[in-house]
Amino acid sequence: MAKSSDDVWILGASMTKFGRYPGRDVVDLGSEAALAALSDGDVKIHDMQVMAVGNLAEAGGMVGQRIQKQIGQTGIPVYNVANACATGATAVRTVYMAIKSGEADMGLAVGVEVMGKAGLLGSAGRSKEGPNVYEPSGRYGAVMSPEGILGTGVMPGVFAQAGMEYAYENDGVTFEQFAKVAEKNHAHSVLNPLAQYQKAFSLEEIKAAEMVAYPNTLLMCCPTGDGAAAVVLVSGEKLASLSDEQRKRAVKISASVLTSDPWTERGQVQPDVNTLTRNAADAAYEKAGVSPQDLDLVELHDCFATAELLHYDNLRLCEPGGAGDFIDSGAPRRDGRTPVNVSGGLISKGHPLGATGVANLYEVATHLRGEAGDRQVPEAKVGLTHVIGLGSACAVHILEKAAS
Repeated sequence: MAKSSDDVWILGASMTKFGRYPGRDVVDLGSEAALAALSDGDVKIHDMQVMAVGNLAEAGGMVGQRIQKQIGQTGIPVYNVANACATGATAVRTVYMAIKSGEADMGLAVGVEVMGKAGLLGSAGRSKEGPNVYEPSGRYGAVMSPEGILGTGVMPGVFAQAGMEYAYENDGVTFEQFAKVAEKNHAHSVLNPLAQYQKAFSLEEIKAAEMVAYPNTLLMCCPTGDGAAAVVLVSGEKLASLSDEQRKRAVKISASVLTSDPWTERGQVQPDVNTLTRNAADAAYEKAGVSPQDLDLVELHDCFATAELLHYDNLRLCEPGGAGDFIDSGAPRRDGRTPVNVSGGLISKGHPLGATGVANLYEVATHLRGEAGDRQVPEAKVGLTHVIGLGSACAVHILEKAAS
């Protein structure tokens, strides 16, 4: 792989164990991840020229500056980022763009969230006037909330509906195929010491679990939790001046793409999680000069089992309409053709919203460095990360191993 002075590389990466930390806040967890990423890259906070911090729950709370007070206040620009589930990946892209523009040659991106046992997010709810008020009002002139009538804004319902639409449009996709996604990811998590849950479940246990929103049972849904992840990014020119060991472990960001919803007719009622993902993936493959067949591993946004199956298709990992056959073939398993969510995915690794996008990059970078231990994908050279936040925002990054 040829190196260019305007490339951007991951120099350091870290992730806390995901879980529940009732005695710790976003500053505690974010600082831990930030310091660990700096140490991993063998650099210091004084080497950073820009910093971006992704956090959703305290988006107005100047989390970046509060973390700085723990790890070092150096006067550099700090961006506080919120972009739904794509928050962490957007923070990474913020630093990436600062380096690409020439404003910085090294920067720190942190994603952090403390959710505890939060309830469902994104619930639209009915208006306070009740269902019998039919006077048009609001920006869109709606006569009443469409929640539960024309569609849903509650995440389990959105992704359940998206999965059922895919099954309807592609005859043969079954409840069991959706359940196989969760069975795979729970099995993968057993090998990941940083996963929130590290327990395998049989296909029958997953199918028999409490139904949340058909076809997603409880064991097919991501948990809420706390955690943080961080990466240090560096320009190609700056990397060339660093030590042999730093250059050897660096991971190239071959593509960084962020999309939002284009107008689609179906998206006016039910959130369209497919189009912006396809757009992001296609742009990323073009920028990186790779194809889906070149990928050695993928960390994608499996907030629900139905979401992962959809994204096999959206990310072009399978033939159009072939996501059911893809999971049946074993291709996305750790020992398959295109391993997907070797970390355990959101379903088992956990989903602290602001941390997820950065944690995905940490996971892929760790494999490309050959440092993933028991879960290592052999000879991994190219990987892709994907997150989507309803609203919507989609981030796709393609990473490549440093040349020997």
